[in-house]
Amino acid sequence: MSATHAPAGVSFLPDGTFQDRVAVVTGGGTGLGLEISRGLAALGADVTILSRNPEHHTALLEEGTRNGWRVTAGTIDVREGKDVSRATAELLERTGHVDILVNNAAGNFVCPSERLSFNAWRAVLGIVLDGTFFCSREFGRSMIEHGGGQILNIVATYAWTGMPGVVHSASAKAGVLAMTKTLASEWARHGIRVNAIAPGPFESQGAAGNLWPDEEWAERLRKQVPLGRFGTAEEIALHCLYMLSPASAWMTGECVVVDGGSSLTPSWWNAGEHVKRKKDA
Repeated sequence: MSATHAPAGVSFLPDGTFQDRVAVVTGGGTGLGLEISRGLAALGADVTILSRNPEHHTALLEEGTRNGWRVTAGTIDVREGKDVSRATAELLERTGHVDILVNNAAGNFVCPSERLSFNAWRAVLGIVLDGTFFCSREFGRSMIEHGGGQILNIVATYAWTGMPGVVHSASAKAGVLAMTKTLASEWARHGIRVNAIAPGPFESQGAAGNLWPDEEWAERLRKQVPLGRFGTAEEIALHCLYMLSPASAWMTGECVVVDGGSSLTPSWWNAGEHVKRKKDA
């Protein structure tokens, strides 16, 4: 695949890095998932995106047609094990195997814990935690059978720091982080690498609608990022592509943080400020 068709920045990986690789990206039609899917396809992978809403498939399928990429799409509800099994069987009937799985499907919104409904809790846990395991198990079986592969899970730094307003997502992501390390240890003997990436706040339509609904909120959040800005989906996707490439072949069970310093301990004083000590009495 010509590197001229690759998204900006992907040229740091050799042309054809993922040639003849079969990749599956859940939630792969929008936001970060779309950027990962574009990068994989541009570098030679046969990419299938899976999500509940078929309208989210249009952008990648149209771009794939223009660029000659091998991209397909399917509908799936990752919360339903039987639906995941069906989608896996259909894909394997066409491709025969899967080399790469990116568990990107997610759900999140800000809500005080005492106001969070049972259904809201269950919905987020179902998509993030159940969905990641169901997909990992089904596609992981194919990887075991065919001698290896790799799984990349999308988590968040509040999986280990916690954060007000996202108890549902934080709990689910913490479970995915534990799952990442467990599967990495358990499936290494099969040649399967399992890693995670923890992005900080980055520009996307979903985040803008659910996490910072207006510019005032966005500016408040930017001020908490040491590098002074949100990231972009493209920037996060580049790290994902590196982690999925042969360049990271000796990495497994790891979680890479890409957050502009957001998860660093807040400073007790302003950067560059001279703090005067009280003189001894």
